[in-house]
Amino acid sequence: MTLPITTDRLVIRDWTADDAEAAYQIYGSSDVTHWLTPAMDRVADAAAMRSVLQAWQEAQPNLIPPRGRWAVELRSDGRVIGGLGIRLLPPYREDLELSWQLRPEEWGHGYATEAARALVEWAFSQDGTDELFAVARPSNSRAIATAERIGMSWVGETTKYYELRLQVYRIRRGDVV
Repeated sequence: MTLPITTDRLVIRDWTADDAEAAYQIYGSSDVTHWLTPAMDRVADAAAMRSVLQAWQEAQPNLIPPRGRWAVELRSDGRVIGGLGIRLLPPYREDLELSWQLRPEEWGHGYATEAARALVEWAFSQDGTDELFAVARPSNSRAIATAERIGMSWVGETTKYYELRLQVYRIRRGDVV
Protein backbone atom coordinates (compact mmCIF):
# COMPACT_ATOMS: atom_id res chain seq x y z
CA MET A 1 0.00 0.00 0.00
CA THR A 2 1.42 3.38 -0.95
CA LEU A 3 0.26 6.95 -0.65
CA PRO A 4 -2.17 8.25 -1.64
CA ILE A 5 -4.40 5.78 0.20
CA THR A 6 -7.96 5.36 -1.01
CA THR A 7 -10.84 4.02 1.09
CA ASP A 8 -14.50 3.65 0.17
CA ARG A 9 -15.17 7.34 0.82
CA LEU A 10 -11.80 9.02 1.33
CA VAL A 11 -8.39 9.79 -0.14
CA ILE A 12 -5.41 10.28 2.17
CA ARG A 13 -2.76 12.30 0.39
CA ASP A 14 0.00 14.84 0.88
CA TRP A 15 -0.98 18.41 1.69
CA THR A 16 -0.56 21.05 -1.03
CA ALA A 17 -0.45 24.84 -0.87
CA ASP A 18 -3.86 24.85 -2.58
CA ASP A 19 -5.31 23.23 0.55
CA ALA A 20 -4.77 26.35 2.71
CA GLU A 21 -8.40 27.48 2.86
CA ALA A 22 -9.70 23.97 3.55
CA ALA A 23 -6.99 23.36 6.15
CA TYR A 24 -7.87 26.67 7.79
CA GLN A 25 -11.44 25.38 8.24
CA ILE A 26 -9.89 22.63 10.38
CA TYR A 27 -6.93 24.22 12.18
CA GLY A 28 -8.57 27.64 12.38
CA SER A 29 -11.45 26.22 14.39
CA SER A 30 -11.17 26.56 18.15
CA ASP A 31 -13.49 23.52 18.38
CA VAL A 32 -10.60 21.52 16.87
CA THR A 33 -7.52 23.21 18.32
CA HIS A 34 -8.96 23.12 21.84
CA TRP A 35 -8.36 19.35 21.87
CA LEU A 36 -4.97 19.15 20.15
CA THR A 37 -1.86 17.88 21.85
CA PRO A 38 0.39 19.66 22.24
CA ALA A 39 -1.93 22.56 22.93
CA MET A 40 -2.12 24.75 19.85
CA ASP A 41 -3.64 28.14 19.20
CA ARG A 42 -6.03 28.17 16.29
CA VAL A 43 -4.45 29.28 13.03
CA ALA A 44 -5.33 32.96 12.51
CA ASP A 45 -6.19 32.98 8.79
CA ALA A 46 -5.70 31.21 5.46
CA ALA A 47 -2.38 32.99 4.84
CA ALA A 48 -0.99 31.70 8.14
CA MET A 49 -2.34 28.25 7.28
CA ARG A 50 -0.51 28.39 3.94
CA SER A 51 2.74 28.97 5.87
CA VAL A 52 2.01 26.02 8.15
CA LEU A 53 1.28 23.80 5.15
CA GLN A 54 4.50 24.93 3.49
CA ALA A 55 6.46 23.91 6.59
CA TRP A 56 4.72 20.52 6.64
CA GLN A 57 5.46 20.02 2.93
CA GLU A 58 9.13 20.91 3.38
CA ALA A 59 9.49 18.54 6.35
CA GLN A 60 7.66 15.58 4.82
CA PRO A 61 10.44 14.23 2.54
CA ASN A 62 12.86 14.17 5.49
CA LEU A 63 10.59 12.13 7.77
CA ILE A 64 11.16 8.42 8.16
CA PRO A 65 7.98 6.52 7.21
CA PRO A 66 5.45 6.16 8.63
CA ARG A 67 5.89 9.66 10.05
CA GLY A 68 4.19 12.56 8.33
CA ARG A 69 1.09 14.70 7.93
CA TRP A 70 -1.61 14.16 5.33
CA ALA A 71 -4.83 15.66 4.06
CA VAL A 72 -8.09 13.70 4.09
CA GLU A 73 -10.41 14.44 1.20
CA LEU A 74 -13.78 13.10 0.16
CA ARG A 75 -13.63 10.91 -2.93
CA SER A 76 -17.07 12.12 -4.01
CA ASP A 77 -16.12 15.76 -4.51
CA GLY A 78 -12.41 16.17 -3.67
CA ARG A 79 -13.18 18.43 -0.70
CA VAL A 80 -10.55 18.36 2.09
CA ILE A 81 -12.33 17.57 5.35
CA GLY A 82 -9.49 16.65 7.69
CA GLY A 83 -5.91 15.87 8.46
CA LEU A 84 -3.96 12.90 9.78
CA GLY A 85 -0.54 12.68 11.32
CA ILE A 86 1.99 10.23 12.66
CA ARG A 87 4.81 11.73 14.68
CA LEU A 88 7.09 11.00 17.60
CA LEU A 89 5.64 11.62 21.03
CA PRO A 90 7.84 13.40 23.59
CA PRO A 91 10.52 12.72 24.67
CA TYR A 92 10.82 12.06 20.90
CA ARG A 93 12.67 8.78 21.03
CA GLU A 94 10.39 5.96 19.92
CA ASP A 95 6.63 6.22 20.62
CA LEU A 96 4.70 7.14 17.47
CA GLU A 97 1.46 9.08 17.84
CA LEU A 98 -1.42 8.71 15.42
CA SER A 99 -3.60 11.82 15.29
CA TRP A 100 -6.66 12.90 13.35
CA GLN A 101 -8.51 16.18 12.97
CA LEU A 102 -11.71 16.90 11.06
CA ARG A 103 -13.75 19.98 10.27
CA PRO A 104 -16.40 20.15 13.03
CA GLU A 105 -19.25 19.92 10.53
CA GLU A 106 -17.84 16.54 9.40
CA TRP A 107 -17.85 15.01 12.90
CA GLY A 108 -20.12 12.05 13.43
CA HIS A 109 -19.91 10.53 9.93
CA GLY A 110 -17.21 7.93 10.64
CA TYR A 111 -14.58 9.71 8.53
CA ALA A 112 -11.95 9.86 11.29
CA THR A 113 -12.28 6.13 11.97
CA GLU A 114 -12.17 5.22 8.27
CA ALA A 115 -9.13 7.41 7.57
CA ALA A 116 -7.23 6.42 10.70
CA ARG A 117 -7.78 2.68 10.11
CA ALA A 118 -6.40 3.01 6.58
CA LEU A 119 -3.39 4.96 7.85
CA VAL A 120 -2.76 2.37 10.59
CA GLU A 121 -2.71 -0.41 7.98
CA TRP A 122 -0.28 1.59 5.85
CA ALA A 123 1.91 2.41 8.87
CA PHE A 124 2.22 -1.25 9.79
CA SER A 125 3.32 -2.03 6.24
CA GLN A 126 6.41 0.13 6.89
CA ASP A 127 9.54 -1.56 8.23
CA GLY A 128 10.06 -1.31 11.98
CA THR A 129 6.61 -0.02 12.92
CA ASP A 130 5.12 -2.34 15.50
CA GLU A 131 2.84 -0.06 17.52
CA LEU A 132 1.11 3.31 17.38
CA PHE A 133 -0.31 5.42 20.20
CA ALA A 134 -3.07 7.98 20.41
CA VAL A 135 -3.41 10.42 23.27
CA ALA A 136 -6.53 12.31 24.28
CA ARG A 137 -7.54 14.70 26.98
CA PRO A 138 -9.79 12.81 29.46
CA SER A 139 -12.83 14.90 28.52
CA ASN A 140 -12.39 14.41 24.75
CA SER A 141 -15.00 11.68 24.43
CA ARG A 142 -15.02 11.88 20.61
CA ALA A 143 -11.29 11.16 20.30
CA ILE A 144 -11.50 8.37 22.87
CA ALA A 145 -14.42 6.75 21.02
CA THR A 146 -12.55 7.03 17.71
CA ALA A 147 -9.43 5.42 19.19
CA GLU A 148 -11.57 2.52 20.40
CA ARG A 149 -13.34 2.17 17.03
CA ILE A 150 -9.95 2.04 15.29
CA GLY A 151 -9.13 -0.96 17.50
CA MET A 152 -6.85 0.79 19.95
CA SER A 153 -6.71 -0.39 23.57
CA TRP A 154 -6.55 1.87 26.59
CA VAL A 155 -3.19 1.53 28.33
CA GLY A 156 -3.58 4.15 31.04
CA GLU A 157 -3.35 7.77 31.95
CA THR A 158 -0.10 9.73 31.95
CA THR A 159 1.47 13.16 32.14
CA LYS A 160 4.54 11.90 30.23
CA TYR A 161 3.50 13.52 26.96
CA TYR A 162 3.16 17.29 26.45
CA GLU A 163 2.96 17.90 30.23
CA LEU A 164 -0.78 17.24 30.08
CA ARG A 165 -2.91 14.61 31.80
CA LEU A 166 -3.82 12.34 28.89
CA GLN A 167 -5.53 9.05 28.19
CA VAL A 168 -3.21 6.77 26.20
CA TYR A 169 -4.38 4.24 23.62
CA ARG A 170 -2.27 1.77 21.67
CA ILE A 171 -2.61 -0.50 18.66
CA ARG A 172 -0.02 -3.11 17.71
CA ARG A 173 0.73 -4.68 14.37
CA GLY A 174 -0.83 -7.96 15.54
CA ASP A 175 -4.10 -6.18 16.44
CA VAL A 176 -4.79 -5.32 12.81
CA VAL A 177 -6.70 -8.02 10.99
